[in-house]
Amino acid sequence: MNTVLRISLGVAIVVALVLVGLTAGWALWGRNLWTGWGYGMGPGMMRGWNAPCTASIADRGCAGAPGRYGDTSSSGALTIEEAYEAVERYVDALGYPGLEIAEVMEFEHNFYAIVRESNTGIGAMELLVDRYTGVVGPEMGPNMMWNARYGMHGRGGMMGSAGGILALTSEEASRIAQRWLDANRPGVTVEEHADPFYGYYTIHTLKDGEIEGMLSVHSSTGQVWYHTWHGEFIQMVEGESPH
Repeated sequence: MNTVLRISLGVAIVVALVLVGLTAGWALWGRNLWTGWGYGMGPGMMRGWNAPCTASIADRGCAGAPGRYGDTSSSGALTIEEAYEAVERYVDALGYPGLEIAEVMEFEHNFYAIVRESNTGIGAMELLVDRYTGVVGPEMGPNMMWNARYGMHGRGGMMGSAGGILALTSEEASRIAQRWLDANRPGVTVEEHADPFYGYYTIHTLKDGEIEGMLSVHSSTGQVWYHTWHGEFIQMVEGESPH
């Protein structure tokens, strides 16, 4: 009986230590979500995931730069113009040729940007900008997991379609998205335009004719991934800098 009791106590202690370690690790990872190298990714893990800061721009906000970005609004949050500039600097620092900003959207919780290839019009990446620090980083979700060219695992992607081929047309992706919305978010509809990326589409969603959010559709499997992290939509700018 004593032996059994000692074994039971030993197992309980080991389990408790593992849980404490996991909790501490999760807390530390969460603290680094928007700081340091962003999203818990280490330096050099992937070219282009975290634009390097230099002395000339470290005080203006970029991945890894502490502090507040330039002059902010009276609420302490960035303006959409400042967020656009932060994305411009981030993209320039990546070193990929031929990329341009397609749109920047302001939401309750963050700014969101689409960066596309200027020669093909295909989306290269989706980015988030912290509303208060100006830190720019890759958006979680499809941008990381399905992007077959610029995503987390490079060409081929994790769960991405082979070579990023768009097996579904934009119309087919929109129909799939609408069926998903009818079943899961009644009253919400898809915008007519679907933004193509390597391996998926991202589509704005509308409520009463106004943008309320967005979702993505995998271009091979038709899997739908709703972007739950933005909050309420505020405004957007498309194309060239709003300045």
